Amino acid sequence: MKLKIKRDILFEHLSEPVFRTGLLEQLKEFNQHGSSNCYDHSVSVAKASLYIAMLLPFHFKMEQLVRGALLHDYFLYDWHVTKPEKLHGFSHPHTACRNAKRDFDITPLEENIIKRHMFPLTPVPPRFKESYLVTLADKYIATKEFFAALRQRLHPARALRLFSRSVPYVFSFMIVFLPWK
Repeated sequence: MKLKIKRDILFEHLSEPVFRTGLLEQLKEFNQHGSSNCYDHSVSVAKASLYIAMLLPFHFKMEQLVRGALLHDYFLYDWHVTKPEKLHGFSHPHTACRNAKRDFDITPLEENIIKRHMFPLTPVPPRFKESYLVTLADKYIATKEFFAALRQRLHPARALRLFSRSVPYVFSFMIVFLPWK
């Protein structure tokens, strides 16, 4: 069976309790990067995190990885419209964590995933390898979404050149900080 099919089956199984509550549906109302919404972004980050975890030869707590990734942007406002007191990039992990604690019974690992996914923008690094993995996947998916929106506005060849130059730097920077225990 192909790895993406296995990932999708495992994702359906692990994410079902979070989706069953129906609270994640609220994220569909809020824009994220370019033309994507927070719901689609969170699902993409969770699937990318799970896929990378399946490729790597390390043990990951898969259920907590998926739950943390699904809730990492659970801030419940459109940051393009509602301007928080502090810059969104710095403040939304704490807002998302506060909302996740209110609506779900999250573990310390899931809390760390949510609070630290904006590293290195927020200076405190993640504590767990699952947190780093979600951070890496979030940067990858956000970059992909940004350039997909840019591609709609620019000539495709120019957008592709910009994308191909930036992605290797994001990945190499994040891999240096992964806590390989």
